[in-house]
Amino acid sequence: QVQLVESGGGLVQPGGSLRLSCAASGSIFSINAMGWYRQAPGKQRELVASITSGGSTNYVDSVKGRFTISRDNAKNTVYLQMNSLHNEDTAVYYCNADIQITVFRRSPEVWGQGTLVTVSS
Repeated sequence: QVQLVESGGGLVQPGGSLRLSCAASGSIFSINAMGWYRQAPGKQRELVASITSGGSTNYVDSVKGRFTISRDNAKNTVYLQMNSLHNEDTAVYYCNADIQITVFRRSPEVWGQGTLVTVSS
């Protein structure tokens, strides 16, 4: 069984910064892509950023130049550094990972519990 645990959310003023972390634990052989999603009130969940096992990254247009995704493979952890936060970034942020339990077997899709980011003055 695999778990994802997010941390680092909170209340921040517009223009401020936060760093989110997501640690994977359990029966992990390797982790392929990892990503951060967010869901604002009344909106659908959207992919914010993703990173492959090789370090290639992808971002939604609205966060390009402000957010940076990174990972520590030794710690099975993915990070999201969020700078120049806007009110519109307010959402619950979720971590997702494509995890191999063995070389031949993928874990069922796993989501963390989410961490709330509130950007407000």
